[in-house]
Amino acid sequence: MSAEARVKELGIEIPAVPGAAGNYVHAVRTGNLLFLSGKGPKCSTGKVGGDVAWEDAYQDAREVGLYLVAVMREYLGSLDKVVRIVKVLGMVNAVPEFGDQPKVINGCSDLLVEIFGEKGRHARSAVGMGSLPGQITVEIELIAEVED
Repeated sequence: MSAEARVKELGIEIPAVPGAAGNYVHAVRTGNLLFLSGKGPKCSTGKVGGDVAWEDAYQDAREVGLYLVAVMREYLGSLDKVVRIVKVLGMVNAVPEFGDQPKVINGCSDLLVEIFGEKGRHARSAVGMGSLPGQITVEIELIAEVED
Protein backbone atom coordinates (compact mmCIF):
# COMPACT_ATOMS: atom_id res chain seq x y z
CA MET A 1 0.00 0.00 0.00
CA SER A 2 1.28 3.46 -0.85
CA ALA A 3 2.09 5.98 1.87
CA GLU A 4 -0.67 8.33 0.66
CA ALA A 5 -3.21 5.47 0.78
CA ARG A 6 -2.01 4.48 4.26
CA VAL A 7 -2.47 8.06 5.52
CA LYS A 8 -6.02 8.04 4.19
CA GLU A 9 -6.82 4.55 5.54
CA LEU A 10 -5.52 5.42 9.01
CA GLY A 11 -7.37 8.75 9.05
CA ILE A 12 -4.15 10.64 9.77
CA GLU A 13 -4.52 14.37 9.28
CA ILE A 14 -1.39 15.99 7.89
CA PRO A 15 -1.12 19.57 9.23
CA ALA A 16 -0.14 22.67 7.31
CA VAL A 17 3.58 23.35 7.23
CA PRO A 18 4.42 25.98 9.85
CA GLY A 19 6.29 29.09 8.80
CA ALA A 20 10.07 29.12 9.13
CA ALA A 21 11.23 30.87 12.30
CA GLY A 22 14.30 32.36 10.71
CA ASN A 23 16.51 32.56 7.66
CA TYR A 24 16.37 28.89 6.70
CA VAL A 25 14.29 26.54 4.57
CA HIS A 26 12.25 23.53 5.68
CA ALA A 27 14.02 21.12 3.34
CA VAL A 28 17.10 20.89 1.15
CA ARG A 29 17.57 18.22 -1.46
CA THR A 30 20.93 17.03 -2.70
CA GLY A 31 20.87 14.13 -5.11
CA ASN A 32 18.34 11.61 -3.82
CA LEU A 33 18.53 12.80 -0.21
CA LEU A 34 16.08 15.21 1.35
CA PHE A 35 17.30 16.88 4.57
CA LEU A 36 14.53 18.29 6.77
CA SER A 37 15.11 21.10 9.26
CA GLY A 38 14.37 20.38 12.89
CA LYS A 39 10.75 20.84 13.99
CA GLY A 40 9.15 21.08 17.40
CA PRO A 41 5.64 20.76 18.84
CA LYS A 42 3.30 23.70 18.43
CA CYS A 43 2.47 24.41 22.07
CA SER A 44 4.22 21.96 24.38
CA THR A 45 7.02 23.21 26.62
CA GLY A 46 8.82 21.99 29.69
CA LYS A 47 11.39 19.51 30.93
CA VAL A 48 10.75 15.85 30.26
CA GLY A 49 11.26 13.87 33.45
CA GLY A 50 10.45 17.03 35.42
CA ASP A 51 7.18 18.84 34.74
CA VAL A 52 6.47 16.76 31.58
CA ALA A 53 5.87 12.99 31.62
CA TRP A 54 7.62 10.92 28.96
CA GLU A 55 4.22 9.71 27.73
CA ASP A 56 3.19 13.31 27.00
CA ALA A 57 6.50 13.98 25.28
CA TYR A 58 5.91 10.82 23.18
CA GLN A 59 2.74 12.50 21.88
CA ASP A 60 4.75 15.67 21.22
CA ALA A 61 7.24 13.62 19.18
CA ARG A 62 4.33 12.14 17.20
CA GLU A 63 3.04 15.67 16.52
CA VAL A 64 6.49 16.68 15.31
CA GLY A 65 6.54 13.62 13.07
CA LEU A 66 3.35 14.90 11.46
CA TYR A 67 5.03 18.25 10.75
CA LEU A 68 7.99 16.44 9.17
CA VAL A 69 5.63 14.38 7.02
CA ALA A 70 3.84 17.60 6.03
CA VAL A 71 7.13 19.11 4.88
CA MET A 72 7.95 16.04 2.80
CA ARG A 73 4.52 16.06 1.18
CA GLU A 74 4.70 19.80 0.43
CA TYR A 75 8.22 19.58 -0.97
CA LEU A 76 7.72 16.38 -3.01
CA GLY A 77 4.04 16.74 -3.94
CA SER A 78 3.32 13.21 -2.67
CA LEU A 79 4.54 10.98 0.13
CA ASP A 80 4.73 8.18 -2.43
CA LYS A 81 7.97 9.75 -3.70
CA VAL A 82 9.72 8.83 -0.44
CA VAL A 83 11.93 5.79 -1.09
CA ARG A 84 12.73 5.38 2.60
CA ILE A 85 13.34 7.28 5.81
CA VAL A 86 17.10 7.13 6.32
CA LYS A 87 17.86 8.89 9.61
CA VAL A 88 16.05 10.62 12.46
CA LEU A 89 17.73 12.79 15.08
CA GLY A 90 15.51 13.35 18.09
CA MET A 91 16.43 15.82 20.82
CA VAL A 92 14.59 15.81 24.14
CA ASN A 93 14.54 18.79 26.52
CA ALA A 94 15.03 16.81 29.71
CA VAL A 95 16.17 17.02 33.29
CA PRO A 96 19.72 15.64 33.68
CA GLU A 97 18.48 12.45 35.37
CA PHE A 98 16.10 11.51 32.54
CA GLY A 99 17.28 8.51 30.54
CA ASP A 100 14.29 7.47 28.43
CA GLN A 101 14.91 9.66 25.38
CA PRO A 102 14.36 6.69 23.03
CA LYS A 103 10.86 6.12 24.47
CA VAL A 104 10.01 9.76 23.73
CA ILE A 105 11.33 9.77 20.16
CA ASN A 106 9.44 6.53 19.48
CA GLY A 107 6.43 8.83 19.05
CA CYS A 108 7.91 10.02 15.77
CA SER A 109 9.45 6.69 14.76
CA ASP A 110 6.19 4.80 15.33
CA LEU A 111 4.30 7.30 13.16
CA LEU A 112 6.84 6.99 10.33
CA VAL A 113 6.46 3.19 10.32
CA GLU A 114 2.65 3.52 10.38
CA ILE A 115 2.77 5.72 7.28
CA PHE A 116 5.67 4.25 5.30
CA GLY A 117 5.73 0.64 6.53
CA GLU A 118 9.16 -0.98 6.28
CA LYS A 119 10.40 2.05 4.31
CA GLY A 120 9.76 4.07 7.49
CA ARG A 121 12.22 2.07 9.60
CA HIS A 122 15.31 4.22 10.01
CA ALA A 123 18.62 4.77 11.73
CA ARG A 124 18.15 7.06 14.72
CA SER A 125 19.71 9.02 17.51
CA ALA A 126 17.68 10.05 20.57
CA VAL A 127 19.55 12.43 22.85
CA GLY A 128 18.89 14.63 25.85
CA MET A 129 19.42 18.37 25.77
CA GLY A 130 19.79 20.95 28.53
CA SER A 131 17.34 23.21 26.67
CA LEU A 132 15.67 23.64 23.30
CA PRO A 133 14.36 26.78 21.55
CA GLY A 134 11.37 28.25 23.39
CA GLN A 135 11.74 25.44 25.94
CA ILE A 136 9.90 23.02 23.60
CA THR A 137 9.89 19.41 24.80
CA VAL A 138 11.35 17.86 21.64
CA GLU A 139 12.98 18.81 18.36
CA ILE A 140 13.37 16.30 15.55
CA GLU A 141 15.10 16.42 12.18
CA LEU A 142 15.02 13.83 9.42
CA ILE A 143 16.82 12.63 6.30
CA ALA A 144 14.85 10.78 3.60
CA GLU A 145 15.84 9.11 0.35
CA VAL A 146 13.51 10.25 -2.43
CA GLU A 147 12.82 9.31 -6.05
CA ASP A 148 14.79 10.90 -8.87
